[in-house]
Amino acid sequence: MTPSVHIEGKSPKALGIAKSRVASAARFFATRSSERVGVPFHEVTVILQDDAGSSEAHVGIMGVEGATDVITQRYEAIPPEPPGVYGELYVNVDMALRAAPKRAGWSPASELLLYIAHGMDHLSGEDDHEPEGYARMRSRELRWLREFSRMA
Repeated sequence: MTPSVHIEGKSPKALGIAKSRVASAARFFATRSSERVGVPFHEVTVILQDDAGSSEAHVGIMGVEGATDVITQRYEAIPPEPPGVYGELYVNVDMALRAAPKRAGWSPASELLLYIAHGMDHLSGEDDHEPEGYARMRSRELRWLREFSRMA
């Protein structure tokens, strides 16, 4: 089953990626994450936002001040919805634009997609609070990015 993915917010031209491509990547990452845990991903909304929006979402959802790269919000199914993953990813476009030039050979679009892959990994229950979890997640997310880019 292909997850339903909705993209909201603005995708600045400086990112160098169309919203349709962001949606394709998000569906791909949701599918990979779903396969990893054996739980269907039904519906995920990706909200593209700036630093101000990220700060507001960060305080509202996590109780933490300041902008961040991606905030993940997972919801339980409400009957009669089928069990599985429903959620939102709040993705900081400004941060992707700032971070990409610091990585050799890395584009703002790649950085944005990395944030989305990371958020999908969190939606499946993965945690990066310990170094081992962070390393495991980063390795998997970079593999997903490579797989997705080969499909293009």
